[in-house]
Amino acid sequence: MRLTEQEIIERLDEYLEAEFTFIRTDELAGVLLPLRERYQRFILAWAKSLASTQVELAHQFIVNIVRVIHEMDPQTIEEWASYTLDVYDTSGLYPAMEVIRQVEDYVELSRQRKVGSVYSEVRGVLSNFVHGLSGRKLKLELRNHTYTDSETLYLPKVVSVLETKEDNFNLFKSIVTLQWAQTRFGTFRHQPLSVLQQYKDSERATALYHQLETYRLEACIARDLPGLYRRMQDIKNQLRQQTCPQEWQQQIALLEGMSATAADSLKLVECFYESAMPVPICYQGELRLHEVEEVMRVRIEREKTLLRMKLADMLNEVTSDGGDHQDRRFGLQEKTGEPGQRHENNIPEPGMYELTLDDVPSAPPESVRNLLTSIQLDFGRIPDEYLKPAGDGEYDPTLYYESDPDEVWQGTYHEEDAELYDEWDVKRDHYHKRWCVLREREVKPGDRQFARRTITKYYGLVGRLRKTFEAMRDEDRLLKRQSNGSDVDIDALVEAMAAARDGAEMTDRLFTHMHRIERNIVVAFMVDMSGSTRGWINDAERESLILLCEALECLGDRYAIYGFSGNTRKKCELYRIKDFAEGYTDDVKARIANIEPQEYTRMGVTIRHLTKLLQQQVARTRMLITLSDGKPDDIDHYRGDYGIEDTRKALIEARYAGIHPFCITIDRHGPEYLPRMYGAVNYTLVHDVAQLPIKVSDIYRKLTT
Repeated sequence: MRLTEQEIIERLDEYLEAEFTFIRTDELAGVLLPLRERYQRFILAWAKSLASTQVELAHQFIVNIVRVIHEMDPQTIEEWASYTLDVYDTSGLYPAMEVIRQVEDYVELSRQRKVGSVYSEVRGVLSNFVHGLSGRKLKLELRNHTYTDSETLYLPKVVSVLETKEDNFNLFKSIVTLQWAQTRFGTFRHQPLSVLQQYKDSERATALYHQLETYRLEACIARDLPGLYRRMQDIKNQLRQQTCPQEWQQQIALLEGMSATAADSLKLVECFYESAMPVPICYQGELRLHEVEEVMRVRIEREKTLLRMKLADMLNEVTSDGGDHQDRRFGLQEKTGEPGQRHENNIPEPGMYELTLDDVPSAPPESVRNLLTSIQLDFGRIPDEYLKPAGDGEYDPTLYYESDPDEVWQGTYHEEDAELYDEWDVKRDHYHKRWCVLREREVKPGDRQFARRTITKYYGLVGRLRKTFEAMRDEDRLLKRQSNGSDVDIDALVEAMAAARDGAEMTDRLFTHMHRIERNIVVAFMVDMSGSTRGWINDAERESLILLCEALECLGDRYAIYGFSGNTRKKCELYRIKDFAEGYTDDVKARIANIEPQEYTRMGVTIRHLTKLLQQQVARTRMLITLSDGKPDDIDHYRGDYGIEDTRKALIEARYAGIHPFCITIDRHGPEYLPRMYGAVNYTLVHDVAQLPIKVSDIYRKLTT
């Protein structure tokens, strides 16, 4: 039965806050009134979800959906609304409103999706692909136009010009490859913009340069990625695209040599300036040199300063006595034993050199190697002034991304070593896509005597724990209700006789059998390092982990220990204390001793990351055990129901992945929210903080037997 006009108005008044927004809900109700009930309810449900994020989005959603309601099935409507929310999260209100208003475009997009390769579906694969290529680390972002600014590859929503999904994906991959090749093989290195602007028709000159560079880059791809190059040629053949005009052939051959550079393409622009323009190649995209120049200007200045700062840090580390640094110098030399592949007028490829200090090879951290690679891509070399360590007074801490979590979205290196995870928004009933930025950090070793003092303090308990856990290792288990065995299962026999007396068929599972069970358990301990754990709580956590590790070493279970904290979605941090492959070493003990309270408790992103790590472990049983002193919390909207529901959603995802979560808490208010998050039996409350070291190992023993 359809909703009445009054019922629709009442719901819209509530969802759209009509009393404050002055939206005419009676007019909107008139739009929804003629629709079938299932459409009415479906649209109102999504209006409620959108309104929880932004009221005007919900208003425009209702206004525009009616135009195409009969051309979109519910799944397409849901995808459209979800995409709108994703655009709002990443780009703001006005781009999201454009998605709403251009609903016909999305209808067309949904048709293309049936055979096309969709950015949202292949982004992960393409991201891994481009990160596996040499050169600067690049980001991927969605745009209406295809181009690169030398740090980000901007890609279309969907590629659907070919007949099958597989072919369209290969075309998408070719588009990514060509944009990457521009950054890798020097398209932007010789200041092309200043040269091309000297032509009367600079747009035509730029288009010619783009076409010539595409031919040169194809030759580079053919040398470095021959398999992919063959696929790219297959795509051109399917679309019947010629390689280049006949009159260009002789000159183009010059661009296919190993010594050809972008400067050669620039020279040829003048040769072909009056010629007819060839048809652009299907995967070449656009060339936006103004955007490239701006991005490069900022990057070049930043990377010069950042490299010199990092070289100064390296110098301080190797000169611990505080001696004079002025006579020490950094340099570069080609690696020995390399095949000597070169591009662009005998310039070594990135990665073919090594950093030296006083002519002795030095092993720089990965961040320095990445900087050197990026600088060489911009200049074709490393300028001498870049290798001079920063002196006193030149240090600029704002260049380090760790100092400002908002910087995580800016530049290439601000996302280095970061993982991006979705986050559940209970109000909109939808994920924020790639919302939380998480980095793994290693806890530095601290007091190396802490473990010894803890073991001495709990000497008697440690002995009992070791004996108990040793007895659990590969223990014999009595299996009941077996088809054959060494003894009769009395309980099963009584039940079987009762069933037979009632006329049911008697089972043959009437025996018991002793069976040696080999433990095959892997567990991740997720330790709360939020600011609320200061004082005795932090001491109790550290002592608990020492006792637990001592017991687990007897048991033989594989385990990892990670602390977690954060400050807003842009600075979520996971502190690696012990990973699965690492033994219980003196360094691990010293890291446990150095666990210190940090900031806030954003749990969902940590659970999702540890779920991924646990899935990589081969085991019959995987467990995620949280040690915490309170509920999810952060300085933004994460506190309250939002944080609890995101954590609950992450735990549900973990269970679907075959992981068993459990929580040990000292928060006396835990029973108010933990049953919602973990379930009624998947948590335990330790009432006395002082008892935490004594209880944790015993709880683990009960969980795994």
